[in-house]
Amino acid sequence: MSTVVLYGRDGCCLCDDAREVLVRVQADHGFELVDRDIEADDELLRTYLERIPVVTIDGVEAFELFVDERELRRRLGDPGPVTGR
Repeated sequence: MSTVVLYGRDGCCLCDDAREVLVRVQADHGFELVDRDIEADDELLRTYLERIPVVTIDGVEAFELFVDERELRRRLGDPGPVTGR
């Protein structure tokens, strides 16, 4: 099972939007979703302050500022629509 981490903070509307996409996709893919508040850790705050939300998949940065749902599904192994039928 993959682990998806959302780095963000309270009051961030872009983070809320990203979380909505992640929760929607989680219903289909069953990954572990971890919310990390960057304000709880000085190093995370320095690293991500100007970039949130940032999403990692199994430790690899995948998205910054917004989450592309189609790309997220692809990265999690969703083959997408079948063509050529």
